[in-house]
Amino acid sequence: MALTDNIPPTRSAPVGKLKHGTTWLQRNIAWLTFLPTGILGAIFIYGFILLTIYISMSASKLIPDYTFVGFEQWERLWGMRRWGIAVNNLFLFSGMFIVIATAIGLLLAILLDQRIRAEGAIRTIILYPMALSFIVTGTAWKWVLNPGLGIESLLHDWGFVEAQFDWLVRRDRAIYTVVMAAVWQSSGFIMAIFLASLRGIDQSIMQSAVMDGASSWRIYRRIIIPQLGPAFFTAFVILLHMSIKSYDLVIALTNGGPGTATDLPSTFMFDYAFDRSRIAIGAASATMMLFAIAAIIVPYLYSELRSQDRS
Repeated sequence: MALTDNIPPTRSAPVGKLKHGTTWLQRNIAWLTFLPTGILGAIFIYGFILLTIYISMSASKLIPDYTFVGFEQWERLWGMRRWGIAVNNLFLFSGMFIVIATAIGLLLAILLDQRIRAEGAIRTIILYPMALSFIVTGTAWKWVLNPGLGIESLLHDWGFVEAQFDWLVRRDRAIYTVVMAAVWQSSGFIMAIFLASLRGIDQSIMQSAVMDGASSWRIYRRIIIPQLGPAFFTAFVILLHMSIKSYDLVIALTNGGPGTATDLPSTFMFDYAFDRSRIAIGAASATMMLFAIAAIIVPYLYSELRSQDRS
C-alpha cells in the first residue's frame, strides 16, 4: 500500500466561480476606475453646460429666474452694440493671431530643421514663453508697451524725443498689442508642431529632389510644405480655440480698454455675468462661445476618427 493512500483528499475552492469573478473584474477594472471621474465630469461639466444654455433662455437678471422665454435673450444679445464690437474684435484678433503665429512657427521650424548648432538650446528659448501663463505674459507686455515705462520711454532716453509707440492707449491700435503678446507666447508651440511633422517626413524624398537639382526653396515649397496639411489643421484648431477663449491675456494687458477697443466675447461674458449681474445675457454670450468652439472641435474630432478608421 502506498503512503499516499491514507492522505484524505483536500477540498478545493469552486474554481469556476473564482475564475469567473476574477475575469469579470479584470475585464471591467478600467471602467470601474473611470466611473467616479465620469460621473463627476457629467455633473459638473456637461450638466452645468446644459444649465447655462437653459439660463440663456430664461428671464434671469440679478438672480436666477427659470421662467423660459425662448430665444429672447439671444436676440437681445445680438442687438447690443458692445457685443457687436466684441465679435468684430474677435474676428480681427483671431485672423491676425492665427496667420502670424502660423507663419512664424513654420519659419522657425524650417530653420531648426536645418540641424543647426545649439538646436536644443534655441528650441528651449523659443518654447519658453509657452510655459508662462497668459496673466504673466499680459503683465510683462503691459510694462513693455507702456508709453511711460517701455519702448517709447527707452527711445526717448536714447535721444529719439519725437518717437511714439503708444499703441496700448490708442483705441485704433490697442487690439494689435493683444495680437503681439499672443503671437509671442504661442509661436513656439506652433513651431514644435511643425518641427515634429518635418522630422516625420521621409528623408529619401528630399535626397532624391536634391539629386535632381532642386533648390531648397523649391523642395520646401513643392514637396515638404504640401505634406504638412495635418500640422496646419492642428495649428489652426488650437490657435482658434485659444483666441475664442482669450480672457486673462486681455484682462492683464488692456482690461478690455481703452473703452471697449479690445473687448472680446470672453471679457463681455464675464462683465455681464458677474459685474453687471445680468445673468441671462452672460449665459447667452457663453452659449455663443460654446457653439463657436463646438463648430471647430466637432469637425476636428470627426476627421481624426475617420483617419483612425482608415488606418
